[in-house]
Amino acid sequence: MSLRTTNVSLSYFDGDQTTYAVRDISIEVGAHGFFGIMGPSGSGKSSLLYLMSGLKQPTTGDVVYAKKSLVAMSEKERAGIRRQQFGFVFQQPFLLNYLTARENVAVAAPEGDRSTAQRVDTLLAELNIHHLRDRYPSHLSGGERQRLVVARAMINEPAVIFADEPTAALDQANGHAVIELLMRYRERGAVVVVTHDPAMVDAADRLYHLRDGLLDSIEDRLIPSHI
Repeated sequence: MSLRTTNVSLSYFDGDQTTYAVRDISIEVGAHGFFGIMGPSGSGKSSLLYLMSGLKQPTTGDVVYAKKSLVAMSEKERAGIRRQQFGFVFQQPFLLNYLTARENVAVAAPEGDRSTAQRVDTLLAELNIHHLRDRYPSHLSGGERQRLVVARAMINEPAVIFADEPTAALDQANGHAVIELLMRYRERGAVVVVTHDPAMVDAADRLYHLRDGLLDSIEDRLIPSHI
């Protein structure tokens, strides 16, 4: 299922001044692949990700996922899409400190899903943190917490994973480890990563470069035939 934006803009009003976080951007993300959105601080890359994922509504333009307009949906419908079809990884690992690692991943799965426990254990093993499954977030390192967030984003096998500066708070080794985990997912779905660090999207299939809220360029690299 593809995801595309059509001439989306996000603007704010400050008195008589109009400021654009994103202006007239049209991009497309295929059903599979690793897609990077790059740009310096203030270029609008995080705002674009929020528009693509339905976390924010565009001032103008449209966002279409699986041939349906996210803009035309109710907030309840968009929330359902985010929960069932999308996964999220943010710069800071937002975890529930009173839940164990295993529980933090399981909480994102649908209630009553009997296969959840097995899927959680499989994911934690794939991410090399299964031995930490009964620890609380306060007893995990920054890299371990971020891997836990990646596991939570993957628990429902979402069609699209959105990652907003997922390595910014990590050292280089842990940052590359998290990106490797996300890159592996491109055969199962689409991964959209926002970053200012070219090294983090060096193996991206397609790069969208933003500057001052505008789409500056598109760089195709290793686009798989099934995108």
